Amino acid sequence: MSSPFPTTIIIGTYIYFVTSLGPKLMENKKPFELRQIMVLYNFSVVILSLYMTYEFLMSGWATGYSFRCDIVDYSRSPTALRMVRTCWLYYFSKFIELLDTIFFVLRKKNNQVTFLHVFHHSIMPWTWWFGVKFAAGGLGTFHALLNCIVHVVMYTYYGICSLGPAYHKYLWWKKYMTTIQLVQFIMITGHIGQIYIMDDCPYQYPIFMFIIWLYGSMFLVLFLHFWYHAYTKGQRLPKMARNGINTHWEN
Repeated sequence: MSSPFPTTIIIGTYIYFVTSLGPKLMENKKPFELRQIMVLYNFSVVILSLYMTYEFLMSGWATGYSFRCDIVDYSRSPTALRMVRTCWLYYFSKFIELLDTIFFVLRKKNNQVTFLHVFHHSIMPWTWWFGVKFAAGGLGTFHALLNCIVHVVMYTYYGICSLGPAYHKYLWWKKYMTTIQLVQFIMITGHIGQIYIMDDCPYQYPIFMFIIWLYGSMFLVLFLHFWYHAYTKGQRLPKMARNGINTHWEN
């Protein structure tokens, strides 16, 4: 946490590998069979996300936060330090989730390595370094709480899907996952937008509020665009979409 450069180097290496080096290395190779690894990975992320949800709730969001002007507590109280530890763990979890894309590359699912996917996985750990460093707590962590809850649902879905075709019949709720993500970004944008209509909210880093609002708005537009093309126009692997099979983790 002493410098943003290690984070930047890791993310730069990740982008280079998943967009250039990885596909080139895999070009003349057979896709890796990673089903068992992905089952373990997905359900491990579910457990981690459940734990972080609980910790975010117990360090503020269920123990005193107003969901309005909640400022960062810089004291060394047990609750404040619990929030700092939770924020760092959330930041660290974003590096674990880079494996999502690496699995795509190793399984030669390069059509899944989209701009939306890579941008989302890159921007989260980079911006969260600054969040943990300067503002670990307060209303700027609401989107992290929501993200953990959504990831419990998402990675449960991915985990079930990675168990194999026999379990695909239980995955009829694919379309609702994107809807849940859309609701997430609407809630993030609405919650953080409050700061612009509240009188004299003394939140310590207003620039972070603008970044989070911009992040929520931008991903809301990107996910709406994805949803429109995937489900309204049926352009994203329509056969899989019609059969309710997850296009991220099939086979």
